[in-house]
Amino acid sequence: MARVVLVTGVSRLVGGRTARDLSLSGAVDRVIAVDAVPPSHSLGQAQFVRADIRNPIIGKIIRQEQVDTVVHLGVITTPRQAGGRTSQKEINVIGTMQLLAACQKADTLQRLVVKSSSSVYGSSPRDPAMFTEDMPARKAPTVGFAKDSVEVETYVRGFARRRPDVAVTMLRMANVVGRGLRTPLTDYFSMRVVPVPFGYDGRVQVLHLDDAVRACVSGATSEASGIVNIAGGGFVTVKQAACLLRRPIVHVLPYTASLVAFVSAQGRIGTFDADQMSWLCYGRGMDTTRMRELLGFEPAFTTREAILDVFADPHRTPQHPPRATVAGPIGGGA
Repeated sequence: MARVVLVTGVSRLVGGRTARDLSLSGAVDRVIAVDAVPPSHSLGQAQFVRADIRNPIIGKIIRQEQVDTVVHLGVITTPRQAGGRTSQKEINVIGTMQLLAACQKADTLQRLVVKSSSSVYGSSPRDPAMFTEDMPARKAPTVGFAKDSVEVETYVRGFARRRPDVAVTMLRMANVVGRGLRTPLTDYFSMRVVPVPFGYDGRVQVLHLDDAVRACVSGATSEASGIVNIAGGGFVTVKQAACLLRRPIVHVLPYTASLVAFVSAQGRIGTFDADQMSWLCYGRGMDTTRMRELLGFEPAFTTREAILDVFADPHRTPQHPPRATVAGPIGGGA
């Protein structure tokens, strides 16, 4: 049987590069790249179809093309990318619901891979040193992208119960960083002066864009299923990261997040997302044992290497970590 993979969210970097790498991997027969907006980057040999996953037409595409694997990467991390918070939530939550409804009716579907986020674990002073996939959040997220991610995971679990014949994998990724990628965290570490909550120094764990793409490809081509934490090795604290990047810091009171965002914008020192203040206070850590043992995946960049590669002065000596291999039919990097 021919392997046909449908990838959503291909106008953005993770989705577009995943579709490209899958199409060139030799592990699948065809890749159908879907988004409401045409991508500005190459999709390799993937076939682009302009479609909005919130529209029932997505079900028609899955049926007509006899798709057996869906890789859902169409979740937007910032309101800016979507044109506002209302649009962001509609794309993330309603879009996922519509896609899952289409998947539920697809007789040919055998595998579903969904990119989720470590933000579902929240950030609080009661958090464990490292979250395993089976641990609940000590303080459930109530705003923004983190809340969307919790709702998306709830709907995916419901789909998995209704379609036990479909292998479902959720990749809970740490904050993804990469050149050309804009998220609240990349904006934060790109600031000329880094605001740090007074009396706190949260732990930072990130995932390089190259490794995020490789993890998505691995998830689409492996036989693993279930929830898998994906993150680069090791941690740094917020202050250590600022020191690595030679950025000056300024201490701010945690409850002044909105004021810090306003002053940062007015002073033109960078973009600060007030919703991330709790994370800057307490940080977050994920256990990645299952990533290695179940998915057979090893990131090429540690957290420290990823931060230096993406945010450090380009005149510094570039970081060139050895390329890791991926178990299964895919062995190359992005």
